[in-house]
Amino acid sequence: MITYDINQIREILPHRYPFLLVDRIIELEPRERIVGIKQVTFNEPFFQGHFPEMPVMPGVLQIEALAQVGAILALREFKDRDKRIPFFSGIEKARFRKPVVPGDTLTLEVTALRIGSRVQKMRGEAKVNGNITAEAEIMSVIAER
Repeated sequence: MITYDINQIREILPHRYPFLLVDRIIELEPRERIVGIKQVTFNEPFFQGHFPEMPVMPGVLQIEALAQVGAILALREFKDRDKRIPFFSGIEKARFRKPVVPGDTLTLEVTALRIGSRVQKMRGEAKVNGNITAEAEIMSVIAER
C-alpha cells in the first residue's frame, strides 16, 4: 500500500500554509482511490472568524481538502508534476452533513470517476469517526504553471 507523509505531499501539491489541508495519505490505489487525513486543530486560521464562539470548519474547506487529496491522486501520474497545477473546474452534488470541530480527525476519501491527461472527475467523502461530514463530485483541470 502506498502512503505519503507531509514532506512527500509537499513534493506533489503546490499548496502551502495556511491552505495545505491534508496532513498525510494513508491509502492509495493508483488511478482509482486515495484516502487522506487532516488533523483539525484549534490553531487553524479560519477558526478565528468561523466562528469564534463555536469553531466549525467551513464546509467549502472540507471540499477543498477533498480536492487536494484528489489532486495528489491525479498529479502523481505526471512525471513533470512540478510544472503543473490543478485548478477546480466544477463541484456537483455537494452536501454538508455534520460539523467538523477542533480535535476532529477528518478522513478524506476520493474515488476517481475519470482521470485524464488534463481533466479529472472524482467523488469525495469527508468523514469524522466514520460519519460523513461533506461529500461532492469534484472536477479539475491540470494546467501548466
